[in-house]
Parts: sequence; structure tokens; C-alpha cells
Amino acid sequence: MIDLRLLREDPDRVRASQRARGEDVGLVDALLSADERRRSSGSRFDELRAEQKTLGKLIPKASGDEKAELLRKAGELSAAVKAADADQDEAAEETQRLALQLGNLVHPAVPVGGEEDFTVLETVGSPRDFAAEGFEPKDHLELGQLLGAIDVERGAKVSGSRFYYLTGVGALLELALVNAAIAQATAAGFTPMLTPALVKPRAMEGTGFLGQASENVYHLEKDDYYLVGTSEVPLAAYHMDEIVEADRLPLRYAGFSPCFRREAGTYGKDTRGIFRVHQFDKVEMFSYVTPEDAEAEHQRLLDWEKQWLTGLELPFHVIDVATGDLGASASRKFDCEAWIPAQGKYRELTSASNCNEFQARRLSVRMRDGKHIRPLATLNGTLCAVPRTIVALLENHQQADGSVRVPEMLRPYLGGRELLEPVAK
Repeated sequence: MIDLRLLREDPDRVRASQRARGEDVGLVDALLSADERRRSSGSRFDELRAEQKTLGKLIPKASGDEKAELLRKAGELSAAVKAADADQDEAAEETQRLALQLGNLVHPAVPVGGEEDFTVLETVGSPRDFAAEGFEPKDHLELGQLLGAIDVERGAKVSGSRFYYLTGVGALLELALVNAAIAQATAAGFTPMLTPALVKPRAMEGTGFLGQASENVYHLEKDDYYLVGTSEVPLAAYHMDEIVEADRLPLRYAGFSPCFRREAGTYGKDTRGIFRVHQFDKVEMFSYVTPEDAEAEHQRLLDWEKQWLTGLELPFHVIDVATGDLGASASRKFDCEAWIPAQGKYRELTSASNCNEFQARRLSVRMRDGKHIRPLATLNGTLCAVPRTIVALLENHQQADGSVRVPEMLRPYLGGRELLEPVAK
């Protein structure tokens, strides 16, 4: 959540942020009103408690009618204090409820608009000219079936649409990608983490996934647990309710986990193959830093993602995501989109988000800086979302005979093999 002092001091900035996101601007005024009630009811409670304590000191010294009158006033004060306390709690709950609905303040440099209004910051590599090479490229599903690597028919039979099996070399390819990603992250100073896939409501709410993104979250109602859509959630909650010494920062974690997404609202979109699925594995980078270092860390996360995609020899571009496509927690987000030959366009493979203090306030993760205790900043960046990375690898490195060249970086993790070859039927 945002700093309520900032809201009171510069509400127009918060209104502008909400407007840029395409979110409810009226929420700002509702929150201002609730916050004013919270503060005034708190002051009223403190005044009544002070009066009650003063009266309590007078009663033992009084006698007769004076004492009776003081006792009568004490009874009235007691009732007033209880009412003020209840009013204070109610106002605080309403303020918290509204504050949790408010998105993070967007960075001034973020382009304003919807999903298609991003700005391209950089293009790395060039798409292959398959026509010049003399053959029509196959899509990842056809290649995956030739290689004996992907089975979506049995995935649908067992679990329904948007589920799949990775078989044979497909399973080996996932393990190679995960191990290579963890190796890169570890070399960069990240601590490898295997994280829970089920989390309590506070962890999901604290990271900002129970607002506008809630339709894509799986909820186990009987147990009141949520299935995570990214290990960002358990990594953000890892230091929940803790105070971290400033000299320990930055703290960097690389989480590997299964991820679950309902993909609500995507009916008929990316239904072929494994590009958009309900369950997948992912390696996610997560950083805790001082607020002053957040923008620099955001660039570092992007650089690590670019290093990864360059190592996989994939053509890609970097975009500055527009305000309406940020998600509630991000102040700014950079996506790396790889070229997908069968689709003839760039599609998202990695994403790096600066959430500054937004998640830390919600999860009560703070830093001790000398004598001061204050929220720190959190950032997250995808290193390898496995299925989409497999899609990009198969399509970009395919050969005319249906085989697929293995990028040099991945070869040590695939037993040295240089080529994935079609299996005999």
C-alpha cells in the first residue's frame, strides 16, 4: 500500500496515478475521508482516556456527594471511552480496507495507456529469415510432437484444456533450463529457494494478487489456502512481520516453484500448445533493497534477464509496460519479449517489476537504518518461465528436418548434446 502521509500531502498525484492505471479515482477521496475519521476518532479516544485517568485519581480523595458525582461521571466516561474505541477500530478497518484496494503509484516515466501502448526500449538480435533458408518454420507444438517432447492430448484427457505433459527430451529440456537459470542466479549472488505452492490469504493479499488479479488465482475454499501464480508471493512474504538490518541489504532470492493461473478472460487466446497454460514451473528472482536503491536494482534485474535470453540466443526486445498493464503492485515494469516465428510477433518471456515500498508496507517488512525503522523496497523479475521459454527455443532454433539446435549455454545441462532430434515413430 502507499504511504498515507503522501496521500494526505499530495492527493492529486495519487488521483493521477489511479487515472493513468484506468482505476477508480473516487477511491482516493473515499480513503482520504476514512483516514480523517481514523485520525479524529483516535484523537477523541486519547482525549477521553486522559480525562478518565485524571478522574480516576480524584475519586479516592473525594467523599460524600462529591464522590458520588465523580463516580457518576466515571460511568459516563467509561461508556464514552468504549464507544470511541469501537469507532476508532471501525475507522481503522475501513481505512485499511480501502488502502488495500489502491494500486501503487506509477513511475513518472511509465507510458500512459493500455496493453498495446508500451514503449520499445531496446531490440536485441534479429529474427531468422526462414524463407531465405528455404523452409517454412513449424510451430512449437508440431516440433514438440516430432521430438517426443510435448503431449497436450493426454494432458487434456487427464486434467483438461491448457494442461500438458513434457516427455522424454521435453522433460530433460525443462530440467536443463531450470538448472541453468539457478546457476546464473547463484553466480549473480542470489540464494536459491524452493518455495511453498500454497500460501495463506495474507501472503497473497500482501503481494497485491487479491485485487484486480484475483480472477486468475486458484483458491482452496475448504482450507482457505491459495495456489501461487508465481514464487514472488512466498518470497515477498518470507520476511513478513520482520525487521531487517540495513547492512544485510540487498537480500536476493531465486525461487523455483510450480505456478498456477486460471487464465480467466483468455478464452480462445493462445489455445494451441503450451504458451498459455494453467500450471507451469518458473525461476523467479526477488530482491529486498533500500528504497533509495530500488531503481538501480530494477535495472540490474533487467540486465540479468537480458543476459539469460542472450545466452539462449533468442531475438527479443525490451518494453516499458504501459500504466494500464502494470498490475497493482508495480510502479514500473520492464518486459522482455522474444520473437516467436510461428506467431510472427514478439511475446512476453520475462518481466521485471519495481514495487518500491508497496508490498513491504502491506506485509510489514521493514529495515532498521541506524535508529530509524522504515519500510524497505521489493522487486521481482522472471528469469525462466519454462513453457514459454521452451516455445521460443524450439521455434527459433529449429532446423529444416524438424531437429532443434541446442544453444551452447544449455549444452552442459543436456549431457553435451548439440541437437534435439525427432524420434522414430
